[in-house]
Amino acid sequence: MATSANLPNTISPGIPRWIFRWIHIILSIPIIGYIYSPFDLVHYYAPITRFVFVPILVLSGLWMWKGHLVRRLFSKKPSRGATSYASR
Repeated sequence: MATSANLPNTISPGIPRWIFRWIHIILSIPIIGYIYSPFDLVHYYAPITRFVFVPILVLSGLWMWKGHLVRRLFSKKPSRGATSYASR
């Protein structure tokens, strides 16, 4: 029986980007509804839109835009141009 340590990485690099893209698209729908809803109904949607949908939308957009830099920052292997002080 194979354990998870023996299995190869089966997720392609495009899958996380596809997931973040769809999260971004789906969470933009309530914001569009918030913008185009009648003015007397806006107060029902305001807190959840401001404190849930917009932050998640911003974070997913930033991750799609600059996520490669965050992954490189937390990566265990050094970047291509980095030199260690021990090798000098």
